[in-house]
Amino acid sequence: MKKPTRKWTLDIIHHSHTDIGYTERQEKIERFHVHFIKQALQILSSIKSGEKSNWKGFKWTCETFWPVERFLAQATDDEAQVFQAYVRSGDISLSGTYLNMTELIDADLLARMIKRSTNYANSIGVTLDSAMTADINGYSWGFVQCLLDAGIHNLLSCIHTHHGMFPLGQKQTPFWWEAPSGQRLLVWNGDHYNLGNDLGLALNALHSYIIRDEFHTPPIVNNHWEVMEARIMRYLSQLEKEGYPFDFAPVALSGIIVDNAPPNGSIMDLFHQWNEVHGDVVTIQMTTLSDLFAKLRQQTDIEIPVYRGDWPDWWSDGVASTAAHTQLFRDAQRNFQLLVQLDPVNSIIPEAAVREMEEQLTLYAEHTWGYSHSITEPWNPMVQSLGARKEAYAANASRLVHTAIDAVLESKGEAMLAPGRSMRYKVINPFQHDIRVIARMYLDYWELPLIRNGFEVREEGRTDVVIVHQVSQVSRGTEVSILITLMAAEERTFRLVPHSAENGKTTSSFALTGSDRVKDIRDFRSEDESFCVTQNSVESAHVLISWEAGKGIVSWIDKRSGINLIDITAPHSAFAPVYEVTPVKDHGLIRKTRTRMGRNRKGMNVQRHVGRLVHALEVERGPLWITIEQEYESVGMSHYVVRLTVYAHEPRVDVAIRLHKDSVWEPENVYIPLPFSLPHAQLWLEKAGALMRPGIDQIPGTGLDFYCIQNGLGWIGQEQGLAIAMPDTPLVQLGPLVFGDRLLQGQQNRNEVRAIYSWILNNFWETNFKATLGGFYEFRYSVYWGNDLNTAEKAIAQCRLSNQRVINYRAW
Repeated sequence: MKKPTRKWTLDIIHHSHTDIGYTERQEKIERFHVHFIKQALQILSSIKSGEKSNWKGFKWTCETFWPVERFLAQATDDEAQVFQAYVRSGDISLSGTYLNMTELIDADLLARMIKRSTNYANSIGVTLDSAMTADINGYSWGFVQCLLDAGIHNLLSCIHTHHGMFPLGQKQTPFWWEAPSGQRLLVWNGDHYNLGNDLGLALNALHSYIIRDEFHTPPIVNNHWEVMEARIMRYLSQLEKEGYPFDFAPVALSGIIVDNAPPNGSIMDLFHQWNEVHGDVVTIQMTTLSDLFAKLRQQTDIEIPVYRGDWPDWWSDGVASTAAHTQLFRDAQRNFQLLVQLDPVNSIIPEAAVREMEEQLTLYAEHTWGYSHSITEPWNPMVQSLGARKEAYAANASRLVHTAIDAVLESKGEAMLAPGRSMRYKVINPFQHDIRVIARMYLDYWELPLIRNGFEVREEGRTDVVIVHQVSQVSRGTEVSILITLMAAEERTFRLVPHSAENGKTTSSFALTGSDRVKDIRDFRSEDESFCVTQNSVESAHVLISWEAGKGIVSWIDKRSGINLIDITAPHSAFAPVYEVTPVKDHGLIRKTRTRMGRNRKGMNVQRHVGRLVHALEVERGPLWITIEQEYESVGMSHYVVRLTVYAHEPRVDVAIRLHKDSVWEPENVYIPLPFSLPHAQLWLEKAGALMRPGIDQIPGTGLDFYCIQNGLGWIGQEQGLAIAMPDTPLVQLGPLVFGDRLLQGQQNRNEVRAIYSWILNNFWETNFKATLGGFYEFRYSVYWGNDLNTAEKAIAQCRLSNQRVINYRAW
């Protein structure tokens, strides 16, 4: 048996991977984790009493704070005191992460949840300076700032390369991660969270997930010691061969081979046995996060590199497998921010209620997307119930947040449904800056007779001014919209005043429209109309959008500059559906087909279809906007309509995509092309808490294919910018859709212009994504452009304003 040449120490982080809903019902997993902490206390107490003195050296790391919080909520006073004592003594290690998150969570909520752990540590006199994650392969650039702001200075990342990959082209290596502010976090870019089980560090809990060799390794084997010796010696010898500079290696370990695993005190028997036999070459010991990083910081003779930029998460794509509830979550998260602005000191909504909203939002954004057999057994009651519970987190968050906002607005004078309500509306700017927005005032269907003969919109205090409005028919009633400017935090009140008006219609001598009502010739004279529409175009004072039968939108001309905002070299037309399906020969291969996809998220035999534009017509026109509806034919969808709303007062187009997706078990993807650009422009994305340039502001070796963003993206040119707000769909795909070798940061052609897509739906994962994407959806986008969007900050601020609603309500 070949042995390593230097004297080594294996520093073991003994933990339980927190994976809520993958192995069991979510509430059962909560119960498990509470009992895992109780078991750790029992182990430590038995060591302290001398009953299990042979387990001396045992340490337990709470991978996330959520189990600790759940334990403390149920613990007796004695249990809570014993737990605190072991945290203070260093026998139990806390982590500064609440859960293992996707990038759905925004920076504000992320910071709130991180501070729960540090606040608890501070309350018991413990300095919490370290965090760990497991099973996720990336974090927004803003995540590092959230950790630093909470006093967390170290991060252990236990990556998982299933459909993902580690950065830097190397595992088991540290680096300084520089935040946008210039502050630095010390990161250990580690290996899989079950590497210790592959190395044989837990009896009856053997694994062969990362290490594939000649050994047959079910969890329980008769030759465990042989496997352990061979694998540890080979592993450390390989690190030496690779030029690994340290004489210690951190290794994560589970007590049994399952996610959500209990602590295992008998591990120490194996460690002591090993140290007696091989301690002269390799010593094995349990450690804590703080002790691990303290040791690393003492290695002053080894230079640790510094990297600055985003670390895109390979595992955020699950959000598109439950797209309708992801949309619900994003709306709830935005409105939670609004609630905090409206009631910053909890004068109306109790703090406990706010904490419950935070938890429901966080549980949806947590990285587990369903039961382990969601794809292979989609009919399984466990699959159905766990999926419903996951989606319920978004629904519960939405209910709680909107209920709270309703309470705040009622305290501000919102009028409840009652006979004789006046048609009086309050509009509030929730931002600390001026805004120019459309305010919408709703009338129930039974109120329409009150304004049957016409009405005017007037502002209280300025009743001599009639405000231009537009009327739209919406579900169960009518919406009256006005364009207004509001100063920071300004409140204004408007009334609908019944007013007789002649609304007769006649013909025009200049409108080149046939008696067949088909508009396929442009007028010689516009008659001062705000909009001009033909079968193939729509035009306002700001934009001329043209489309072609079959292909879709072919140009988007900014009339101020004359620039076509569409990249004519892009492979697909704006907002036309792009559908992919990977055929599966028989349903017995449903899982295996997906496994083989690797990081492509599709098979080599993928079939790609692009929708065909077959019809376009005007569906609404008024003084503020006009709406054009385009109908497409598409494989995989029985209905696909694009609604373009072009505004008269500003360079802005709202886009609503309405579709009915067929139910398909095979792996699928649906993309919406966003082929916009500007000359000599730079693309910017907004991640949670940070702005970044894809392919530039990234850690080397990170993914380039897709990004999970918050409010939108922006193209910033030399004199103007273009912003696309994306309230519903967080995933942005960049580059070609074809199957092939995936490139990482540092491998790409920096001068290549990559096509942009909104990745709205997928079900490619072989374990716990939702198996079918079938159903009805609406996804919204807003496109803005102009000289006032000439910085990334301004462009993303416009996206944020577009996505966040202005507050308006019926008032007494």
